Amino acid sequence: MPLCWKKKILFLCHTKYKNFITHNLDLAFFSSNADAQASRKFSPRVTNEAVQKAAAALKGSDHRRATNVSTRLDAQQKKLNLPILPTTTIGSFPQTVELRRVRREYKANKISEEEYVSSIKEEIRKVVELQENLDIDVLVHGEPERNDMVEYFGEQLSSFAFTVNGWVQSYGSRCVKPPIIYGDVSRPKPMTVFWSSTAQSMTKRPMKGMLTGPVTILNWSFVRNDHPRSETTYQIALAIKDEVEDLEKAGITVIQIDEAALREGLPLRKSEQANYLDWVVHAFRITNVGVQDTTQIHTHMCYSNFNDIIHSIIDMDADVITIENSRSDEKLLSVFREGVKYGAGIGPGVYDIHSPRIPPTDEIADRINKMLAVLEKNILWVNPDCGLKTRKYPEVNPALTNMVAATKLIRNKLSSGK
Repeated sequence: MPLCWKKKILFLCHTKYKNFITHNLDLAFFSSNADAQASRKFSPRVTNEAVQKAAAALKGSDHRRATNVSTRLDAQQKKLNLPILPTTTIGSFPQTVELRRVRREYKANKISEEEYVSSIKEEIRKVVELQENLDIDVLVHGEPERNDMVEYFGEQLSSFAFTVNGWVQSYGSRCVKPPIIYGDVSRPKPMTVFWSSTAQSMTKRPMKGMLTGPVTILNWSFVRNDHPRSETTYQIALAIKDEVEDLEKAGITVIQIDEAALREGLPLRKSEQANYLDWVVHAFRITNVGVQDTTQIHTHMCYSNFNDIIHSIIDMDADVITIENSRSDEKLLSVFREGVKYGAGIGPGVYDIHSPRIPPTDEIADRINKMLAVLEKNILWVNPDCGLKTRKYPEVNPALTNMVAATKLIRNKLSSGK
């Protein structure tokens, strides 16, 4: 046999043997992967059949509150007795160096739970006292116990994991550590009731219960890839629903469910946007479908342009929405100038909290007047654009003082008919 043929035969034998080995390695790899997927699917850490059944049962209903928003607002006003143009803030107050130290030391077991609770209660007392002195109508507790509006809830819900240094830039120098959702989500126990009840006991004014909504928790997390995002959102919505109902039972009559990131998850493909908006709006309505007419449900939105989804926002059926406005150069008001009718309470922000600048009273009054040109006075609220967590008290105090002063100025003009 010629030498060249011997080489060809040896080459073919070697190739066949190599392919045989590679094929077996591939089979082993795919078999190992299949075992891992099966283990994950049936792991009790990942799968909760009760949660899956509860979420699946949601698909047969729109989950709307029993009465329309106009009827609810009338019932709420009788209970809350708020003035025209009620004032409020969005939720968080400045997080001082001392406050961060207390949380850090508690997490590291350097101080006792008793010391931690005492420190947080004192911080809440200061925030409540400040708001009362400023004469704000609907108060917040300031969220001193919270590190981040998503991380705080993720730490108390099942199937959330956290990195130590997995920082992601939010904007500028602000970074967050998004949680990892790896399984079915449930709420083992109440998450905010103790702090909201504590704050309410310090004042006779309405105290807002503060929750992060299911869509924002989803969009600001790394989400499991073996499950539709909509299903995970419905699971979170059920957990938030339980929290809303517990807050109501504890006597909290105003409950805010933040959906700051609702717009962020909107698909780029136009063909997919309607489906996304359908299930995120549905998820929000699930959170508060069971509350009484006299319980006022707020939501808050920021960081986005909302004009193109205004009808979906209306369909969320919140009693009051506070929404970023001044930072976006009041673009939100244009949809109302164009004829969009809004019957629920609405608080377009009157000043930008992302700047240390303190807005003067006349500037805020001018913004309120612009809002009154397109919105009915009986549905308008006065509030900043967003929460005050990143600001300092020397900036917050005069800004809120001016906001309340501007509101009272406009109230007086409205009452005198000028």
